[in-house]
Amino acid sequence: MSTLGSLPADKPNLELTFAWPQNPAGCHKTTVTGLVTMSLAQLLEGRQCPLRVGTLVLVTGRMPFRLRGQIADALQTLLHQMALQRCAALVVTGQPGVHQPFPQPMRDLSDELAIPLMATTAAPEAWLGLHESIHNDLLARAERRAAQLNMLMQQLPAQLADIKAMERIADWLAQTLDAQVMVSESERVLAASPATAAEHLAHAIIRQSVDGPSYDGPSAPHTHLISLAPATGADTVLAVVRRTPFDEAERRLLRHGAKILGLVDQARREFRVTNEASHAARMAAAELLLAGEPAKARRVMATLTPGLLDPATARAYILETTAALRDAVVRRCHATVKGRALVVADPRHARRILIVNPVRPGSEAESCVAGDLVRVVASLGQGISLGGSGVYSLSLIPEALSEALTAQRFATHQPDSVALSAQNTDLVSLLPEREALRWAHSLLHPLMRKAEQWIPLREALPAALTYPYTVAARRLALHRNTVTRRVARAADLLQLDLSRVTNRVAVGLALELVTQRDAPERSETLTPPVSPTLTSLLAAPPIAAWANTLLHTARDDRRDLLATAQSWLSHDTHIESTARALELSEVTVRSHLRAIEEHMSRDLASMAGLRDLLFALHIETGRPEITDSCAALRAA
Repeated sequence: MSTLGSLPADKPNLELTFAWPQNPAGCHKTTVTGLVTMSLAQLLEGRQCPLRVGTLVLVTGRMPFRLRGQIADALQTLLHQMALQRCAALVVTGQPGVHQPFPQPMRDLSDELAIPLMATTAAPEAWLGLHESIHNDLLARAERRAAQLNMLMQQLPAQLADIKAMERIADWLAQTLDAQVMVSESERVLAASPATAAEHLAHAIIRQSVDGPSYDGPSAPHTHLISLAPATGADTVLAVVRRTPFDEAERRLLRHGAKILGLVDQARREFRVTNEASHAARMAAAELLLAGEPAKARRVMATLTPGLLDPATARAYILETTAALRDAVVRRCHATVKGRALVVADPRHARRILIVNPVRPGSEAESCVAGDLVRVVASLGQGISLGGSGVYSLSLIPEALSEALTAQRFATHQPDSVALSAQNTDLVSLLPEREALRWAHSLLHPLMRKAEQWIPLREALPAALTYPYTVAARRLALHRNTVTRRVARAADLLQLDLSRVTNRVAVGLALELVTQRDAPERSETLTPPVSPTLTSLLAAPPIAAWANTLLHTARDDRRDLLATAQSWLSHDTHIESTARALELSEVTVRSHLRAIEEHMSRDLASMAGLRDLLFALHIETGRPEITDSCAALRAA
């Protein structure tokens, strides 16, 4: 993996050196995930560039002997933007022979933001291909890690009590990690690879009681000692040693290997053979699904639960409980939906459980799983909540879990602590796909005609349409005036008043369709002379059923919540004017809106929540009115 320390050695033609900090040793291990280049002219214009975690930013064009004035100010602004995205380092093209081109204020800012400053004297051509090289390296490492994980899963024996299983796993670990591996009890060695490993690791085992679970001695500078079954009180230990350090991926692989060895050891001791054997595989499959690699996840699960991940689509659920009860709830859920869904504890959150329910078209298995999970929640009582997603492609499980998490948060306010998207299907997924994309392209055509115009507007508008400009600017790492100018430019091109909520929702929906639901290669084919109207898109029977389902509990509330919502939207979400029109207090209006959020399981501070409320009310009551054709929108 490319790091700030390895790049100068691996790519000497870059002529790359550290200019600051004075002692850059602490920066050498910083991972570089990509390269963004910008010219000196672009820097002075304040042009924004896409920054991500680990990005190396190169400013091309020869810098003056000393950085002062406008250039120094622009570089300091760029450093602040880089710090927000946790970039790797800033590189400038300096004059040959200049040791320190950066003035003291920039060095102080570099220390404050923890962004190293680097210099290069190489021509821009020398940097061509570096970005692709870094990404190819990252991809190769990811594939290698996935292959290692898959191979580790394949080491699981047909029967965990196989007396040779532990030796085979130790051999595989030794070969994969280029290390010496030993599994031992207090009285004997159970497996060693190579055969001489016991001699090298005996000293570390003896020192375990003195120095703790990890020991670094002169004869074995990188030693790991892992107890294979600490929960059961067993004294079986995995010891691994080699001369070079272990990176994070190797430590993770080592932990997975230790889990499998622990399972084998527990099977030999007749402790919880079956449940523990499947745990590592489920976690591995879940990690692969979260990484967007369903094919590898299928291979991991192939021998454990054949066919479980074969369907191309799935629903996701998030169940939240207390940290103390989570393991017990995981076992309960796994036993309840065994063979029909993947259940794992969320490695990123101590109280969450992730459940992936593969769905075959026309199958009733998904509703059975949802019903079983609801019954589990009901039986466990307070302190537990369940949220679900709609149907997603298996490669989009992270997005499904994000929707499930939103539903779970709303579930905490529901009487039964359950909020399933199966009850309120996502509006966008119900729209006729091709007609919706045609409408979106027709509406946004004035923005999309020029790529250099479309890209900054596409990035700024979703946040600017949802939040106040100050908040949107902070989220986008832009100046508020920049956000204001972009919105004004978009409004002028579209000939729309974007202060009107109906226009903001229409443009927001079109942006979501074009940027998230459309394949780029199809864009040019979806702009016919006559596009569908928004009203025609919302006229489909499934959407009418969706609107009825979304509003039916709010409609039954003793308070006239729908009238408040209609007035609030008609007054462009202004609380004060809504309260005056309804002759209610502002506190009452806010209370009604919070009640609507709970009834709908939607966040009205988000564009999606506002959109769903607006369209559902229009479909059910005809108010607020929607100007549906693109031409009429612009003429309004």
